[in-house]
Amino acid sequence: MLKLPSYLAMRVPLLDLGQQYRVLSKQIREAIDDVLDSHRFILGSKVQEFESAICRYCDVPHAIGVSSGTDALLAILMGLGIGRGDAVMTTPYTFFSTAGCVARVGARSVFADIDPRTYNIAPSAIQEWLEKNCELDSDGARRIKTGEKIRAIIPAHLFGSCCQMDALREISERFQLYLIEDAAQAIGAEFPFGDRAAKAGTIGEVGFFSFYPSKNLGAAGDAGMIVCQDETLASKLRILRNHGMEPRYFHHVVGGNFRLDEMQAAILGVKLPFLESWAAARRAAADFYRAEFTRAGLTDRITLPAEPYRDCGLTNHHVYHQYVVRTPKRDALHEHLVKRQIETAIYYPLGLHEQKCFAYLGYKNGDFPETERAARETLALPIYPEISREAQQYVVNAIVEFFE
Repeated sequence: MLKLPSYLAMRVPLLDLGQQYRVLSKQIREAIDDVLDSHRFILGSKVQEFESAICRYCDVPHAIGVSSGTDALLAILMGLGIGRGDAVMTTPYTFFSTAGCVARVGARSVFADIDPRTYNIAPSAIQEWLEKNCELDSDGARRIKTGEKIRAIIPAHLFGSCCQMDALREISERFQLYLIEDAAQAIGAEFPFGDRAAKAGTIGEVGFFSFYPSKNLGAAGDAGMIVCQDETLASKLRILRNHGMEPRYFHHVVGGNFRLDEMQAAILGVKLPFLESWAAARRAAADFYRAEFTRAGLTDRITLPAEPYRDCGLTNHHVYHQYVVRTPKRDALHEHLVKRQIETAIYYPLGLHEQKCFAYLGYKNGDFPETERAARETLALPIYPEISREAQQYVVNAIVEFFE
């Protein structure tokens, strides 16, 4: 291990978007100028071009640009007719909007615990809950004990690695539930589905991405995308994103202002061709961390990210939106790294079942032990395509120093 002298302190950000922009600034500015010159700012050619590019990248027939990942899920739930009297299964260990959107349409979130290795929702926990808590109604609907009809499962592909989608697909088909993929953190990530490498967001009935600036493919503001196989659903989602309007000023359904901004589409169109090389650079950085932590003898002190599909012949077995380690000494380690000017983040300090706004769901501390343990122990370290090996070595050395 390269030992950097302690006096060679440096500042290491969790993410540095400046380096990416400096490389692409000329192309981005030209794309923005094209929009300004066209005077077409809403649902223009840049949105259409970017949607087509996402279709090719994900190998799907339909892509619908929307205003954010949150609005993507909200539109999907509306498009599938999920609302009051319905329930949706999801993970308590994810960003707020996953369950927040369920609440916004009037449905009830039902949580299942996570796999402690991957932090993704555990299919076994979903199946066990459905078998114990659902009863067939006279009309063939499966209802939970509080009376709601269970309609869908929303797995979140956390930190850049896919959930166990073959098992989830089997469960969704057995219980006749929609499978909605929250791929906000995992664009480009692959899963060995049957005889193909299927991209995140393309295995369920519908999936969605976030292009929040810090994502692997980030806009210069909020933006999102929905992908699906079904033409009827895609058509409905296009109408819903534009106030439920079709044709102009005729509204057959109540939609929302969920449109992808033309300027953001132009910027994302410039960036998309670089996504694969950025993912490869993130994996190389993750490999460096793994090698150095192993060489330093720290693998019995901190748990490194799981790579469950690494040996499946997939290029993008993990796209490392975040590099998350875990240790029972998380808070003390976090404070130590702050003193060394190393930026870290905690994703997430509370499970959704413990958030005050979801108290009405009736969950309590101890209901999801793996989620609660992850919330206490996980820490995201700096990772981005341009991170230098010197910066990573400084991070490793600081962690070695902490445990020594």
